[in-house]
Amino acid sequence: MNITLVAGARPNFIKVAPIIEAITRQKARGMAINYRLIHTGQHYDTNLSARFFEELNIPIPDLNLEVGSGTQAEQTAAIMIGFEKELHQNPCDLVIVVGDVTSTMACAIVAKKAHIQVAHVEAGIRSGDLNMPEEINRMVTDSITDYFFTTSTYANAHLKRLGVPESKIFFVGNVMIDTLMKHAPRFKRPPLWEALGLSAKQYFVLTLHRPHNVDHPQELDQLIARIVSHSQGLPLIFPVHPRTQTLLAGLQVSYDNLHLIAPLGYLEFNYLVKHALAVITDSGGITEEATVMHVPCITLRDTTERPETCAMGTNILVGNDPKLMETAFNRLYSGQWQKGVIPELWDGQTATRIVDHLIALFKSS
Repeated sequence: MNITLVAGARPNFIKVAPIIEAITRQKARGMAINYRLIHTGQHYDTNLSARFFEELNIPIPDLNLEVGSGTQAEQTAAIMIGFEKELHQNPCDLVIVVGDVTSTMACAIVAKKAHIQVAHVEAGIRSGDLNMPEEINRMVTDSITDYFFTTSTYANAHLKRLGVPESKIFFVGNVMIDTLMKHAPRFKRPPLWEALGLSAKQYFVLTLHRPHNVDHPQELDQLIARIVSHSQGLPLIFPVHPRTQTLLAGLQVSYDNLHLIAPLGYLEFNYLVKHALAVITDSGGITEEATVMHVPCITLRDTTERPETCAMGTNILVGNDPKLMETAFNRLYSGQWQKGVIPELWDGQTATRIVDHLIALFKSS
């Protein structure tokens, strides 16, 4: 079995690492399974790409398409052109795409047009918000996928409503949590801990990158001011996404307890999350990691494609509603935050289940 595995952005790197390890273990046992790792270059910042490969022990990609920056259409086109050449030169039996970034959708389309089967890891999740590019990526990818590897019963139910046969749905758990659990003992305190005099549970981690939060300077300014006003003077550590950095450059954002820092590697960032009083974010993946680490998470979105982080985990949606935000912070300070439990099959063994299923499928075909 020859597999082509695609990674394009930070969340992808975290998800492909354990899949590569599971494939490597099976190969060491004598299984005839090989893979090529393709990095599309969708994320090209060192801290969002090369550093993650190094920290998570991901092998050097067999090919980097180096698509770089651009509009959604420009990136999609560049990825498709480069990936089509890759599949022509290196045919395979299966393309594995993960998550919901532009690379996921683009490479799935190219594979299907080349008559190659597609497996989607993290299939079936939906926010219902078509203003999110990721939602369109999910819908398109799942519409042409052959094998659906899901993280939750919510995703299973959604795929069944769409008419996907149960025989093609594999509830395996969350591969991102495989990486989190494996590397948790290696989380490391970043130098800024001492420099800023941080103490456990006495600071917040803030991340912002969604267009609806950062694309309008005045609204971004107001959002940050509102967050600062609820922080009770505790440090707000804000690793600034390159896209957000450009937008912040024109604002006069300056608060004594707001610390804008460069993007961190995986091990340092998750050290900060693990020891934070809470995370304030508009990311989906961080809500999953916070749930498993039992860290309160305030999500600046009205919808989520990961409802299990709210129903079972530590996540609360507040959007841009000042009253909801105030209520969330009051619950946090009063010690009334929901405790949360770890969702089913988020146990660190998801990648093993994925590869076992793929081997069984190809043996029976």
